Amino acid sequence: MRVVIIGAGQVGESIAADLDGSHEVVIVEQDAERCEELTYSLDVLTINGDGTAVSTLEDAGVADADLVVASTDDDETNIVACSTVKAVSDTFTVARIKNTEYLRTWERSQSAFGIDFMVCTNLLTAESIVRVIGLPAARDVDPFADGKVQMAEFEVSEASPIAGLTVSEADRFDSLTFAALLRDDEVVIPRGETVIEAGDKAVVIGSPGSVRGFAADVAPEEHVGTNEEVVIVGGSEIGYHTARLLGERGFTPRLIERDEQRARDLAEELPDSFVMQSDATDVGFLERERIGDADVMIAALDSDEKNLLSCLLARRLGIERTVAVVDQTAYVDLFETVGIDVGVSPRAVVAEEISRFTREGGAENVALIEDDRAEVLEVEVTEESLLANRPISESIQDFPNCLVIGAITRNNELVTPRGDTVIRPGDHVVVFFETSVVDEVTQKL
Repeated sequence: MRVVIIGAGQVGESIAADLDGSHEVVIVEQDAERCEELTYSLDVLTINGDGTAVSTLEDAGVADADLVVASTDDDETNIVACSTVKAVSDTFTVARIKNTEYLRTWERSQSAFGIDFMVCTNLLTAESIVRVIGLPAARDVDPFADGKVQMAEFEVSEASPIAGLTVSEADRFDSLTFAALLRDDEVVIPRGETVIEAGDKAVVIGSPGSVRGFAADVAPEEHVGTNEEVVIVGGSEIGYHTARLLGERGFTPRLIERDEQRARDLAEELPDSFVMQSDATDVGFLERERIGDADVMIAALDSDEKNLLSCLLARRLGIERTVAVVDQTAYVDLFETVGIDVGVSPRAVVAEEISRFTREGGAENVALIEDDRAEVLEVEVTEESLLANRPISESIQDFPNCLVIGAITRNNELVTPRGDTVIRPGDHVVVFFETSVVDEVTQKL
């Protein structure tokens, strides 16, 4: 594919880095120094110019492109860039936006703005946070097959009941597949006799019910239900959407917002939330309001430093689980190293969503695991697929050893994969594999 990326920020760079080995990538960026930097670090063509200008887009060859991604940090720039692309070509356009009002407009008329697909950063991030909140010990949760399948990544602590068990001992769910154990820098494809060690990150794929059951086995003391207390720090757009989504799921979150007018507005817009106006770093306020009694705290303030401080204060007050929004993707590992349970990067979430448009064969959904070390991919099987009309025990031999078939849906019903399961054209399969073999796998799928 020929892919033109407008905007070379963290999202644009992440998408380009994911594609430059197997696709022709052109980056349009106004910052000349940034262009030069990416020319040396990635195998891409960079064009220094305004991504909303016809002349710049023609220089980038958008008329011959398969995909244009507008990923600057400015919503209006991305919308104008996609509209300009449509004025000179029929290329498929994807726009990254933050304001959900633009998303609502686009959803009413998907020809609006000249955008074929719109990715809303704030809403996607909130959805990612809410999925993680629902599963104890989960670091990442992604839905597949219209919600009939979930992929979840769990950290196995020393205190976890499954530490020291073999996979066959830990796997007591009919509709669950152990896809991998991430151990240090190694991706272990588990077998029945593989021992789960403390410190492992277990990646499982299965029905939502089986994944929830496994979560309770991993960390039974952290089981989160709608009666559990959730505190959200920061009435940002991400904080607002997180509170709204939790309210729709039966939670009654407490939201702390420093600005008085913003707090009043949020109190009117969030009937299922209890909004408090205060500085979330005021220890006296936190103690008076018994914030330490909460089960989960979500930091959604406007800076990584404030979110880190809020989470550390929460841990000191006794909150067991902390989730932080981390704007700088490179800081996620640092946050988790110093004791934050889950760091959610809006930029990484958006890059993951956009990446599915670049997968050969038309991926239905994509989840990137641990800084792009591995992927979980959903595809619809065609007659040409090496999986079609063959039992899994036979077809799997034609794929790299790191590939695991985690789930199958057929006629909207979940089919648990077994060695003798014959995959049919039209089935949707959810597979796990290491990113290093993505080109080989997607060609064969």
